[in-house]
Amino acid sequence: MNSKFSDYIVYVDESGDHGLKTIDHNYPVFVLAFCIFKKTDYWQQAVPSIQEFKFNHFGHDQAILHETDIRRDRGDFSFLKTKVMKTDFLNELTDIIQTSHFTLISTVIKKEELRKRYHEPNNPYHVALSFGLERVFNFLRGKGAHQTITHIVVEKRGKVEDNELELEFRRICDGANYHQHKLPFEIIFADKKSNSTGLQFADLIARPVGVHILRPDQENRAYEILRSKFYCNGNGATNGRGLKCFP
Repeated sequence: MNSKFSDYIVYVDESGDHGLKTIDHNYPVFVLAFCIFKKTDYWQQAVPSIQEFKFNHFGHDQAILHETDIRRDRGDFSFLKTKVMKTDFLNELTDIIQTSHFTLISTVIKKEELRKRYHEPNNPYHVALSFGLERVFNFLRGKGAHQTITHIVVEKRGKVEDNELELEFRRICDGANYHQHKLPFEIIFADKKSNSTGLQFADLIARPVGVHILRPDQENRAYEILRSKFYCNGNGATNGRGLKCFP
């Protein structure tokens, strides 16, 4: 592998919206999920597992696994009309996530609290991005992979939003971070139709994390599966490391 690049790649997706003017009181959080894959695990295991799953259920591999569409039986997932079919589909997908090798870092912004605490609060996406990138760097440093370039893949949202995000990303990586030094990351904007396995992982993961933070006592099998994926310290603690809530 080219020594210019690290052995890892990171896929990022969101759950909830980052607006603060009007807040959905049923889901008043903004979540970013950072899925860190070792590249060999990604192409040898994660991608083939998802491809096989798609061929089995759709007969082709062009369906994009989108959590909202699956939850609402919409589009390619309109066939999930019975409880048994939906349960079997979700169980199989959850098993793939459980057996796939990746590390999860997720940042959750509690929007009501953010708005109350700060007179002029920062964009929740930018806040979540900063916390996430700092922790991705900590993870890579622990693997000795922090001196080569790691690509951070995000989904395109729109020209204005993407430009704002790229500006903030570069500001963070240029030194406006907890470490106060440059972070060796490059951002890649992927089209929504790119059918990226890594982005689909991140999409499926972000909402269960948000739901757990909002309703920790609610049954949430997806989150239970994710517990073992979070970046943690030597004692297995994830809070502040793999899972960062703010404020």
